[in-house]
Amino acid sequence: MLDAGVPLDNITYSTLITAARRCRQFAKAVEWFERMYAADGVLPDEVTYSAVLDVYAQLGMKEEVLALFDRARGSGWKPDHVAFAVLAKMFGEAGDYDGIQFVFKEMREVGIKPNIFVYNALLEALGKTGKPGLARNLFEEMIDQGVEPNARTLTALAKIYGRARWGRDALQLWDKMRELKLPADSILCNTLLSMCADVGLVAEAEQLFNEMKDPECRDVPKPDKWSYTAMINIYGSNGDTDSALQLFAEMLKGGIEPNIMSYTIVIQCLGKARRIQQAVEVLESGLEKGLKPDDRLCGCLLSVIALSSGEEMEMVLSSLEKVNQNLVKLIRVLGDAQVGGDDITEELKSVLNSAAPEVRRPYCNCLIDVCRNHGFPPQRAREVFHLAQTYGLYSKLQSRKDEEWSLDLRSLSVGAAKTAFDDWMQTVSERWAQQKDLPESFSVYTGSSTHKFAQGLASAFAAHLDQMAVPFHASESQAGSFISSRDDLVSWLQMSRSSAVVAG
Repeated sequence: MLDAGVPLDNITYSTLITAARRCRQFAKAVEWFERMYAADGVLPDEVTYSAVLDVYAQLGMKEEVLALFDRARGSGWKPDHVAFAVLAKMFGEAGDYDGIQFVFKEMREVGIKPNIFVYNALLEALGKTGKPGLARNLFEEMIDQGVEPNARTLTALAKIYGRARWGRDALQLWDKMRELKLPADSILCNTLLSMCADVGLVAEAEQLFNEMKDPECRDVPKPDKWSYTAMINIYGSNGDTDSALQLFAEMLKGGIEPNIMSYTIVIQCLGKARRIQQAVEVLESGLEKGLKPDDRLCGCLLSVIALSSGEEMEMVLSSLEKVNQNLVKLIRVLGDAQVGGDDITEELKSVLNSAAPEVRRPYCNCLIDVCRNHGFPPQRAREVFHLAQTYGLYSKLQSRKDEEWSLDLRSLSVGAAKTAFDDWMQTVSERWAQQKDLPESFSVYTGSSTHKFAQGLASAFAAHLDQMAVPFHASESQAGSFISSRDDLVSWLQMSRSSAVVAG
């Protein structure tokens, strides 16, 4: 058309821009729009405006979105639901409540009521930014306006409540679904089961799962491998190892092939229950069926090794070697007192560089646990911790202010938390020895677990403090927090130095 000198009209430009947007070639869409508007002077229609608004939003160009919206409104354009859904999603992902109110204001001015697509866009966006309060208010407003939620609405809300661990609101959502007899698909049901795992609603999860298995219940879909995996996770999180195993066996018997997540959860559950041999048997069975372990499953096996005894450790290592020889080699050299620090560093770097970024810190947590639990040379746990720091894996543990130093251990395993604290105290000791200023107070955060099957970092850390006789005590105002003062710590450091001199 261009070679023949045929002018491009609005329909042609709109088609090109929409095609580029659907192919996710956003830069090309912007290029065509700018040519359309500036070079050829063709005025966009409502479809083109909506498409370009979405393109700008996808590119994170918030100012361009608002500028184009204002310019289009000034030319007499009346936005449709698609355009408002784009704005709603953009403001929602930014957690911009004023922006969300702007969307509603504009919709009222043009006489358009938010429909299910606009509400869903907002809820899904708020879920990504962790805004459960806004999501709840929006859902209540949606019901008040007479807009009936669909499965996508409830899926988004269930994910939000699960991540926020809002048990009460999760139960209210459950009751609302029952009351309204809302439609349910596999994605919604599986999301609800996962939400139950997050907030500890075992009985409610069992009720839904049994309904899904009931051949006479046609309101819900039949359970698939994700449904079984979610239920196994619920039992595993609740410490019910036997029920998790029973469901895993039922899954196999019913011809539903477990996914890698199912294997990982069952193995982890058995490991925490110290049923190491059964964990290995589950793994070996999966390998025979063609299971291809990923980084997460290998990390799970590392945690099992940390919890095993000497003989059991060799049994797990033998299985792990079939899927990740580098990890086994690293554990061997960590346990060998004859291996130097440089060799340890090279082996650990090799493992971390080949692992997915999201599993590197869990790997290091477990490796530190292995070093401490299996009597490896005393310096090994600290060597792993320091190398992990060079990778930025523990970069946000410490906070230093003039009046207070704090240490956040909530993302660490028990062994890693002890190692991080010991390293922190070493820094305090060195600073005191150099007669440098210390803050008035010190605090350590371990958090408080809600799952009965969690390792109990707070109690384990309290025992570590007692063993070291460090003058930290539990905070009365915040569970899972330990505090100390500069005077108490300096007195302890002075006594420790005196004891060391006497012993010498």
